[in-house]
Amino acid sequence: MSGAANRADGGLRVARDADSETLRRWRNHPRVRAVSFTRHEIGPAEHAAWWTAVRADPDRRLLVHEHLGVPCGVVTFSGVTTPDRALAWGFYLDVEGLDARRQLMPAWLALERAAVAYAFDVLGARTLGGETLATNRPVLALHRRLGFAIVRRYERDVDGTPHQVVWTELSRGT
Repeated sequence: MSGAANRADGGLRVARDADSETLRRWRNHPRVRAVSFTRHEIGPAEHAAWWTAVRADPDRRLLVHEHLGVPCGVVTFSGVTTPDRALAWGFYLDVEGLDARRQLMPAWLALERAAVAYAFDVLGARTLGGETLATNRPVLALHRRLGFAIVRRYERDVDGTPHQVVWTELSRGT
């Protein structure tokens, strides 16, 4: 698919095979890895296995965010086929490219808004939730700004060390 048929909502489009290596490069940026639940640099084989699995799973969606016509972020959704429509999501950005263009904050805001709209309007979510490391205050602040509420806190292992995690959630209509 290409063009409008491949376009999702609000600057989001379905990820294509040609995006795979670019997404891996963005994901391996040190600033992205520092706030991720998998901190090691992801090699080609590990990425290829993930890419194949996520693209084949009917319960997941992998989207690319374009800001000002330039691909610059990734949004993942899971739970899209569950009866309760409680979706989980995650995202990351092309930190290096957006910093160089001085577009990091505008692209980040646009990505979050587009992802929320896509979850509720296109995927029919009842709720949208996700995990954020408690130390990732900028993401938590933006989630709060968009109406996400903190539902719970818990510990999760990250590279053999327990880290505080915050689950935030947004319900349809809030």
